[in-house]
Amino acid sequence: MKKHAISFVLVFALVFSASVFTGTVQAQDGKKGDLILATTTSTVDSGLLDVLVPMFEKKTGYRVKTIPVGTGQALAMGEKGEADALLTHAQSAEKKLVDSGVVTNYKLVMHNDFVIVGPPSDPAKIKGKTSNEAFKAIAGKKAIFISRGDDSGTNKKELAIWKKVGIKPEGHWYQESGQGMGATLLLASDKQGYTLTDRATYLAQKKNIHLDILSEGDPDLLNIYHVMEVNSKKFSKVNAPAAKAFVEFMVAPETQKVIGEFGKAKFGQPLFFPDAGKKM
Repeated sequence: MKKHAISFVLVFALVFSASVFTGTVQAQDGKKGDLILATTTSTVDSGLLDVLVPMFEKKTGYRVKTIPVGTGQALAMGEKGEADALLTHAQSAEKKLVDSGVVTNYKLVMHNDFVIVGPPSDPAKIKGKTSNEAFKAIAGKKAIFISRGDDSGTNKKELAIWKKVGIKPEGHWYQESGQGMGATLLLASDKQGYTLTDRATYLAQKKNIHLDILSEGDPDLLNIYHVMEVNSKKFSKVNAPAAKAFVEFMVAPETQKVIGEFGKAKFGQPLFFPDAGKKM
């Protein structure tokens, strides 16, 4: 009886240990971990990621750590392997990472546009002018202009316009916030100055600021967003499955539909236009 009792205890212990071990392995295998997403501040300030991130997490089981910075900083994080996926809006800078193999699975996601906003009194009289004409008028009047000054996609676009019109902006009238789009709009409003902004963030912040859209509609002001994976073959710590899942999620028909509807109910117009599968 004692031998049978001992055998039973041993068998039970082995079975119990095996089940606990198996359960532990399954729990570890089932843990998908985090996705580190480096993205431009406009996707956060506009509220878009507040909608999309929970959708992605529910659908895939990955948790998202969103790092909203200027596009230049987001791309720099990609170059160092400090993010898993990037969602940015500076095509020429992005192309360098694609060509060097730092990022892969580069996909077009959506677009909106940049606009020039300023005080309703419009001291530089730019209303209705093209972006080139507006920047010339602002510099000529030495009206306050608030630049993001943070190497973001918006900052890159702004500097490209100054370069195109042959003006080097400097002096007391040209000020840098060194912050994201939302904070820059608040500063421009406080100083009653002009700034270049993406339309989505402007609409999302409109109730908090006293600035009007004064220049819009230029083909040069198109604002195009791409999503991409950081190359796990170059950076072993990259969560490749999570990055791939995020890229696929962003271009999926269901997500694209949500992007196209985002903002309509609140602002009477979409804040972004879905572009997956298109060529731009």
